[in-house]
Amino acid sequence: MSAVVAFILGLTVGFGIGLWHLAVRHRQWTRVLRDLSPDVSSVRLAPASQMRLVLTQMSQRQEELAADLTLLQHMLQQAPWGYLQVDAENHLVRCNPQARSLLKIQQWSPQSERVLLEVVRSYELDRLIERTRTDNFPLQIEWLFYAPSFDADEIDNQRGQTLRAYSLPPIDGQVGVFIENRQPIVESMQSRNRWMSDLAHELRTPLTSIQLVVETLVDRLEPPMKSWVERLLPETKRLIQLVQDWLELTHLEANRSLHTEPIALQPLIESVWRTLEPLAGRKQVRLSYREPEALYVEGDESRLYRVFLNLLDNAVRYSRQDSTVRVEAEIIGDDRVRVHTIDSGCGFDPEDLPHIFDRLYRGDLGRGRTTPTNNAETLPVTSSGSGLGLAIVKQIVLAHGGAIAAKNHPETGGAWLQVSLPRAEPSEL
Repeated sequence: MSAVVAFILGLTVGFGIGLWHLAVRHRQWTRVLRDLSPDVSSVRLAPASQMRLVLTQMSQRQEELAADLTLLQHMLQQAPWGYLQVDAENHLVRCNPQARSLLKIQQWSPQSERVLLEVVRSYELDRLIERTRTDNFPLQIEWLFYAPSFDADEIDNQRGQTLRAYSLPPIDGQVGVFIENRQPIVESMQSRNRWMSDLAHELRTPLTSIQLVVETLVDRLEPPMKSWVERLLPETKRLIQLVQDWLELTHLEANRSLHTEPIALQPLIESVWRTLEPLAGRKQVRLSYREPEALYVEGDESRLYRVFLNLLDNAVRYSRQDSTVRVEAEIIGDDRVRVHTIDSGCGFDPEDLPHIFDRLYRGDLGRGRTTPTNNAETLPVTSSGSGLGLAIVKQIVLAHGGAIAAKNHPETGGAWLQVSLPRAEPSEL
């Protein structure tokens, strides 16, 4: 009898343990299925059936991903832009035909583990990839690319090709780069600029002659004819100034050589402001200058004078009556100085901001159709500018190895121009 009881008790314990193992396994299966496919885990099926359904879905998804990958690879192969990709060790692992053509890549295959600099002799491109990997941020550069050659005559006659590269943030250490051929655009712009420069040269002499004739007629005519000729004189001078500005801009783009020296920033700004005091006085506009210490910049004094004369002249013209133009200098890093010019006018129209440094660009709705005053009235702002002033400023700043940017100031609502220039130490007497 005791044997029967022991058998039944053992059978019960064994059955309980079996059920416990089944419950544990069911929970594990449910957890796995929930992680793999939450939708399937909610279906009332046996775990084995659910797993078969999940495997079927995963197989279909894998086929869809493979089809998408094939499509993307085909698109990269046929894309009008070049594309290349490097791994975490800077080995070139992917390169489409357009990139091969632009970068003159030869004797390379995905199986040949060669670093990018061995395949493409471009330190600019190599540096872009390193910066992208370090900053974990998309970047872009434009540079003049020269294909490697072992022929001395070919090297002497070789013309560079302007390329622009756009990097993608790294994924698992791999960085992708799109490459655009900018050479046709550059050549088109150079052709346009040469044509405009030749036209400006041809216009300068007859316009000067017209100005002399108009000035002579003003002294000899009687009213009412004299008033008509007097209206002609400022327009003639404006045309002459437009021609001069265009020629100067063309010269700056063609020749950026400068005679630089350490220049004290505050005396330069104050000298420019003294020139503008008659205009500022009529509007009761004041200057507020601030710098953390006596700052010096490395530059050509006459050129930098032109930069700040243009920026402060615009600031005064578009500022409110009885207001302040702020000029604030700060130190950026170890070798840069950034100068902020802030006015209290109506600022730039957002649509104009990307174009205000372009040649002959004058926004329709932007900076200064009217200027608000403290009495909620408006003063009309008329501008006889040529549309080349800020373009000249940009070229001068670039010639100094600097940068310029424009935005609207969040406090004043006016224009906010930022000029970055190389910092210098005062010269020893």
